[in-house]
Amino acid sequence: MSKKRVVITGMGVISPVGNTVEEFWEALIKGKSGITKIDTFDVSQYSTQIAGLIKNFNVEAYFDKKEARRTTRFILYAVAAAIDAVKDSGLDISKEANDIGVEVGSGIGGIDMLEEMAKTLSEKGPSKISPFTVPMMICDMASGQVSIKTGAKGPNSCSVTACASAANSMGNAYKLIQNGDAVAMIAGGSEGAVTPLGLASFCAARSLSSQNDTPEKASRPFDGNRDGFVMGEGAGMAIFEELEHAKARGAKIYAEVVGFGTSGDAYHITAPAPEGEGAVRAMKMALKSAGISPDKIDYINAHGTSTELNDKNETLAIKEVFGDHAYKLAVSSIKSMTGHLLGAAGAIELVATALTIQNSLIPPTINQEVCDPICDLDYTPNKAKSRNVDYAMSNSFGFGGHNGVLILKKYT
Repeated sequence: MSKKRVVITGMGVISPVGNTVEEFWEALIKGKSGITKIDTFDVSQYSTQIAGLIKNFNVEAYFDKKEARRTTRFILYAVAAAIDAVKDSGLDISKEANDIGVEVGSGIGGIDMLEEMAKTLSEKGPSKISPFTVPMMICDMASGQVSIKTGAKGPNSCSVTACASAANSMGNAYKLIQNGDAVAMIAGGSEGAVTPLGLASFCAARSLSSQNDTPEKASRPFDGNRDGFVMGEGAGMAIFEELEHAKARGAKIYAEVVGFGTSGDAYHITAPAPEGEGAVRAMKMALKSAGISPDKIDYINAHGTSTELNDKNETLAIKEVFGDHAYKLAVSSIKSMTGHLLGAAGAIELVATALTIQNSLIPPTINQEVCDPICDLDYTPNKAKSRNVDYAMSNSFGFGGHNGVLILKKYT
């Protein structure tokens, strides 16, 4: 039986650079940074004091006040982005709820609730713990709440694969539709981990940039002076839909999803495998899944975290997979503007990749100032550029050696 074709018919974003797809894209194309000093808690004792925070989020557009108070941030962001994506798609879930599912990844989940309840337990004892603690904390609850809020009753799951969580969730959604197990999926990722414990943990691991005096310049993927990533939070959602189903209802189509690859490094809990060996296998698997040769790819939305090891190894991996063509394709990392949304990163980046294809415009990697001899590809430095993109790849790699790669194609 031939596999069904899958397209993207709706998108939603809650991000440090905008809370609508339009705001998000405009900021990316203008090279606008969303990294600022953290003002949601005291960071005076932290080595890193900056992050990509969500601003001007109207929670009451999606939740009543009582419900919002007992809902953690990663769930709030997920539901908001999902509702916006469904609205954008024009999909009427009520007509075929059993055939429409949800796949929402999160790397850390409700760490804000965990911190609050740990403090309550210490100071006031177990009788004061909220009965909503577990439902607000566990990673799968974003997917669960999106289902409850939208009425989607089809396949429902959550990938927890660190910074590849969203990519793997979207890859799973793609396969479910390909195989005829759903006609549409609400797919993406969400994260709300900029908290005292979340920030302190990454500071302790020495993963973060400490360029606190110039927040907007701190995230600098592939730059010779990069010194770590910058945390971000938010959510991205896309409506994956079977092509004939989308055509039958006259849906607009952003792009076609044509490939997915995933692999494990089997190497280290935080560091990538030498020369990006695991990333190489995931990219090759995605190309095989798409049925295309490497020279068909016009653009790579890179994982590009602004860490020494990731950017070096991702560059080496791209060279290994693409050979001479690596120097002809365009690469960029929007983390230079949004920061690293951890489990949600792959989701907002897939949205950016679809918009890149639709608009024939490559978002830049800002803060590209100092050459790193190893990172010698075209990372679209500092300024967006026009380019026709027929095929694009989006990379996501996570702690624990998790790799997820998706390929999109221009739909005509």
